Amino acid sequence: MLNNKISQNLISSLIEENSKVLDVGCGDGSLLVFLENKKNINGHGLEISHEGVKTCLSKGLSVLQGNADTDLVNFPKNSFDYVILSRTLQATHKPKEVLKEMLRIGKKCIVSFPNFAHWKCRLDLLLKGVMPMTKTLSEPWYQTPNIHLCTIKDFIKICELLSISVDKAFRLSESGLIKTIDTPESFYNNLFSVEGVFVISKKT
Repeated sequence: MLNNKISQNLISSLIEENSKVLDVGCGDGSLLVFLENKKNINGHGLEISHEGVKTCLSKGLSVLQGNADTDLVNFPKNSFDYVILSRTLQATHKPKEVLKEMLRIGKKCIVSFPNFAHWKCRLDLLLKGVMPMTKTLSEPWYQTPNIHLCTIKDFIKICELLSISVDKAFRLSESGLIKTIDTPESFYNNLFSVEGVFVISKKT
């Protein structure tokens, strides 16, 4: 897995201090703890795993057990300044609906995901004929929770399809180098990036 600290620092840089934040698929709550310490956020989490929720609660976090595919509808409109979906989009059953609900309940949303078009993924498929494993796709195909793998180009296209505004976009290299995506159609966005990080909002 790509160094979590790199992703956490990038996400933190995109969030204003004292914001109200919902982390969807918050896992063990490490990102929420990081943001509470770094940005003094009013943090909340949604996590499907009972063990994950238990760990979060032991850290004093405000976390509910729930499923991103079905339970975001229970949150009121514009109830958060930011909604985060970190490395979870590819594990959802209904990614389009999840993105729509996130944008309904959050003024801005931050989405990160492993990029399936990285050159190592392409090489494994081309030369070995097997599902690839990389730092961001670290489990074999029979154990992975991922069901809707996508590429940076795919995500840009779904934002266009759903009339979502891409406010900021970044790509992370295998070494942890962060670059801004200034030209969405660039071939290099997919080829040399293991992860994409996007700040999105509703088009006005």
